[in-house]
Amino acid sequence: MAGIVTGAKRPRNLSHWHAGPLLFGDWGTSRLYVLGLAAVGLGLAAPYYLLALSVLMVLVAWAYTIVCRSFQDGGGVYSAARQLSPLLSVIGATLLLADYIVTASLSLVEAFAYFGVPGGNKWLIVGLCGGTVAVLGLINWFGARSAGELAKWIAVASIALSAVVAVLVLPWVPEGLRLMRMDNDPMLTRWVHFTGIILALSGVEAVANMTGIMKEPVPRTANKTIWPVLGEVAVLNLVFGVALLGLVGLSAANLPVMAGGDAVGSIGWERDEIKTHAMKVLAIEGGQHWFGQTAGFVFGKATAIVFGLLLISAANTVIGGMVSVMYALGRDDELPKGLTGLNYSGMPKWPLLVACVAPVVLLCFYYELEPLSHLYAIGVTGAIALNLSCCAVNRRLVVTRWERAGLWCVAGIISAVFLTIAATKHEAAIFCGGLIVIVLCIRLGVKHVQARKAARALPEPEIGWLAELQRTPLEIDAGKPRVMLAARGRYQAEFAVDMARRRGATLFAIYVRTLRIVSVGAGAVPRIEEDAGAQEALGTVAVLARQYRVPFVPIYVISPDIAEDIVDYTVTFGCDTLIMGKSRRSSMARSLEGDVVGKIAALLPEGVSLITRDASPHPMGPVPGSEVVVKGGGERF
Repeated sequence: MAGIVTGAKRPRNLSHWHAGPLLFGDWGTSRLYVLGLAAVGLGLAAPYYLLALSVLMVLVAWAYTIVCRSFQDGGGVYSAARQLSPLLSVIGATLLLADYIVTASLSLVEAFAYFGVPGGNKWLIVGLCGGTVAVLGLINWFGARSAGELAKWIAVASIALSAVVAVLVLPWVPEGLRLMRMDNDPMLTRWVHFTGIILALSGVEAVANMTGIMKEPVPRTANKTIWPVLGEVAVLNLVFGVALLGLVGLSAANLPVMAGGDAVGSIGWERDEIKTHAMKVLAIEGGQHWFGQTAGFVFGKATAIVFGLLLISAANTVIGGMVSVMYALGRDDELPKGLTGLNYSGMPKWPLLVACVAPVVLLCFYYELEPLSHLYAIGVTGAIALNLSCCAVNRRLVVTRWERAGLWCVAGIISAVFLTIAATKHEAAIFCGGLIVIVLCIRLGVKHVQARKAARALPEPEIGWLAELQRTPLEIDAGKPRVMLAARGRYQAEFAVDMARRRGATLFAIYVRTLRIVSVGAGAVPRIEEDAGAQEALGTVAVLARQYRVPFVPIYVISPDIAEDIVDYTVTFGCDTLIMGKSRRSSMARSLEGDVVGKIAALLPEGVSLITRDASPHPMGPVPGSEVVVKGGGERF
């Protein structure tokens, strides 16, 4: 494009050491409620169902290694389905939204169960979860990067503690192996029981969405991410399931029909406690067995707190996932374009609000583990089935014959699970189907509005911002000074153009679009052709510069770090002056995100003047309220 310097930074710096804990934050949290649901609902047969679930997880993990290899710029159901049909991609994205909403709600409910908050009090649970979501939303609004690092360490601590608990509960494994017995139900009934604990599959889509930022070679990084986490989850789930059976004892035979609140065997735990926080029960009992009554109890409680934090971290990850899905739908004109509006920190504003409100609204109707679990798996199984089916049918993907056959087989199994859940859990079908209908109706409205606008569109009397930017720039004299503008608004543009005109300088203007979401679409990086705000900001400078015969170079950059790129381009183009607007953000925002101007001032090399000024109508030179920082031998004005 003539006259415009563009750049986009999407560094591939996500190694398997970082991606693994992130995946565990999704996959690993499933055991915190699946084990209890399996034990209470299936009794002596629970370990057999957990074994079948582990086998299915292996098959799905293998299939997703192919998905990651095929979509190395960001995969998942949205990208896979979009190569075949935009409508299918919207349905797939909505299935993910359904899964994410329930996952966030269930994770928060379970987090407070592990913290020891008694269940049954609806408004206490809704209030605690709502307050937590508000805090998570505030953190995401300001784009605080420390939250991601904290999530990684919580996941690492949970992995370590899970391994310790697995060792502590080994004494009950022989008894559990002795007691485990397959039920005598018909095969169809067994299949329905199996679909009831399929929750452990949630999170596998997260791996495909990470490929766009994974270190190369992406297939190797994805394999090193998937298989170790799968091994930990699958193997330890079996150990914990058998140990829990051995711990509960012969009374486990009555678990599926026991009334809520009855004590289980001689260990003193109630049925609902085992159902809602089985890992907490195992941690406390294992700790007390090895360390004594008091020390073991403290160990178990501390472990439960870490598990609760992991669940909250999973809810935070899911909120980010919902934001990414809605942003992608808005970017591709499937939903209103307003969903792509970003705040100063690069976070989509309206999607974040919806992502925070939706789980709380759901909790007002379903605030306990079991009802939420009935809604849970239908979204993720639908998304996985659609993803793998699209990959299997897409002949453009480089997939061997036997791999394609394997994808069809796994997709068929997951599709059967999806249909079984829809047929046996009507609330799940209504919830998921209703959400799809709502999204498709909104999409239909958006397409109708777009069609009406296209039908009555007339040629604009003016050439437009983008066309102005595309015009051939005035000739640049390499020997003249250079000024960089990194502020938006008409009056900032007037000030910069006037300064460049008086100095006989070349004017550069940089627009850095921050973007801090994990993309759900392949190569989904914004472009200036689609960025109306950037076109207007840079186009304003271009019009004024052409009016006053000032050589002008617009720069459009996509990057997660504003300060580093402004300094980078200022130095790269040899500018001796940098003009910035004074920050209007609150002190709280600056403390969370960092003071951009202060960081730039620290990074600027010697000889470059930094001018900060209010966006007020004073076009001639520095005005009261402006500040000039000069490093080294820079010129003052």
